[in-house]
Amino acid sequence: MKKIIPFVLVLCLCLACKNEPTSKAMAEAESTTEHTIEKPEFAIIIHGGAGTILKKNMTPEKEAAYKAKLEEAIRVGYEILKNGGSSLEAVEKTINVMEDSPLFNAGKGAVFTNAETNELDASIMDGKTLNAGASAGTTTVRNPINLARAVMEQSKHVMLSGKGAEIFAEEQGLTIVDPSYFHTDRRLESLKRVKEREAKQEGKVDTESAYLDFYDTDIKNAKFGTVGCAALDKNGNLAAGTSTGGMTNKRYGRVGDAPIIGSGTYANNATCAVSSTGWGEYFIRAQVAHDISALIDYKGLSLKEAAKIVLDKVADLGGDGGIVAVDKDGNMVADFNTAGMYRATMNDKGELTIGIYEQ
Repeated sequence: MKKIIPFVLVLCLCLACKNEPTSKAMAEAESTTEHTIEKPEFAIIIHGGAGTILKKNMTPEKEAAYKAKLEEAIRVGYEILKNGGSSLEAVEKTINVMEDSPLFNAGKGAVFTNAETNELDASIMDGKTLNAGASAGTTTVRNPINLARAVMEQSKHVMLSGKGAEIFAEEQGLTIVDPSYFHTDRRLESLKRVKEREAKQEGKVDTESAYLDFYDTDIKNAKFGTVGCAALDKNGNLAAGTSTGGMTNKRYGRVGDAPIIGSGTYANNATCAVSSTGWGEYFIRAQVAHDISALIDYKGLSLKEAAKIVLDKVADLGGDGGIVAVDKDGNMVADFNTAGMYRATMNDKGELTIGIYEQ
């Protein structure tokens, strides 16, 4: 005998099924909830160089001076971004503050070459257009990052060097100074100590030279001190810039990674903006800044994951240093494989972090 299901019961069951979310709909709703993270309107991150920055060698006064200058610099960029300015403007003006300070190896505080001159390099990149500009080996341009931007926006080229770059800078109305402007006693004394140590190493076996290199902070820090900035503005545009005096005791017109797009600087709105600091020869070989972007783009890695992989590659090659970066979603990373890196971040809420030593 057939069982007869009352009509009212059937109707109730149908209505219940109609109003109950499907498992697919529920999963989609849960997924949306889990991944709803408020994206920052803007973000900015800076570095003032990486190296053997040990707390035991840092006086309280010196540490306070570095932190104060880092804060001064990043707040300049923060105010630009807060008021709706471009990431390019924020990067340039932030770096200007560090270039004008003798604390960092860029602009006023640039290190000396073997010939006791100062040769400056810089680069900048626009993540929206992938346009870029750079200068190398200049001796009279007060703010090399300004020259890099002028090359990007006012020329058909990406990089200019030496006297030609200086002529172009004058034509663009940039501030030109006597080379003596860059001379600081602190940097000159560092060069002299490096030369003295170099002379003592002549004829020594490799193990003895390596021992001296490891324990002499001037030798170890001779490769570091670059400044840089990466920023995301309210329009979603990324930019990055880097400026440096290069390597203490460098010769033969040596150029490091700072002015090389893809090594010292890279920005792409689809991925991230990166500025590097460290042993330039290895950062060039590893194409550090671009490689971080590529890992995000091609492998879908996070900014943090990509930075670690690339810096590990640099270490495997024999180099060291660090990077600061911000991705298209406003995530910021400061990563390094040295004892320390001068760095600072600010988000759209005005939250400031400043770091020096290894965490």
